[in-house]
Amino acid sequence: MSHVVSSRTDAPFSVSPRVAQLHRFLLAHAFYPLTLCTLLCFAFWFTRVCFTWTLTYDFLIKNLFLAWVPYFFSLGAVAMHERTGTDAKAQATRHARWRIGAVWCAWLVMFPNAPYIFTDLIHWRNRPRVMPWWFDLGLVLMFALAGCFAGIVSLKMMHDLVRRAHGAVTGWAFVTCVALLSGFGVYLGRFERWNSWDLLTQPHRIASRTLYHSFHPHLLDRTLGVTLMFGAMMLVTYVMFVSLKPPITR
Repeated sequence: MSHVVSSRTDAPFSVSPRVAQLHRFLLAHAFYPLTLCTLLCFAFWFTRVCFTWTLTYDFLIKNLFLAWVPYFFSLGAVAMHERTGTDAKAQATRHARWRIGAVWCAWLVMFPNAPYIFTDLIHWRNRPRVMPWWFDLGLVLMFALAGCFAGIVSLKMMHDLVRRAHGAVTGWAFVTCVALLSGFGVYLGRFERWNSWDLLTQPHRIASRTLYHSFHPHLLDRTLGVTLMFGAMMLVTYVMFVSLKPPITR
């Protein structure tokens, strides 16, 4: 008696190719570790809410969201470059180049939001004396680290795009410039209280204030100091991050 062997090989939990491709894409760009950091931030904040019945430090949630924005822009830039790189017709269209350029500009404008969260430590100094000091300190630091990690991963993606297109020297020059600009962005946000979208809505006012602070003898030290300090912090942190892996060969 012959036995008929079924040729059906469908798995009970089969995943569509698009979902699997998206999973591999996110896995390659540290989406899941960043999500874990963010969930830990929310766990700390929710714990504080449960103990105090107040929404103190809720601004950290908004700031962490803004720190994620450049990460998503960099994901979009990578996806667009991969698509235009394999599609010669799309690569040649002016519309595609303008769209990619807009994503790069939006990423650069939003990037300072990643290291900016470290300056929220200023609120810990005048915190409500409800929770232990070590809990509030750990809470703010966790949000700051999560935002910084999102920025570092984002910068790594954009650095790889520049390096592949223009070489290693140009790639590191790009990283250095972005780090310094992010330091200046931290200064504009913390001391001048500008938001990232103000660059689009009030560019003339930001330009005039920048020139004023660049030549004012009593303000130049602070402007330059904050820019160089936070720019150097971002640059050295990035160097430490990329040194954990061997360089990608061209």
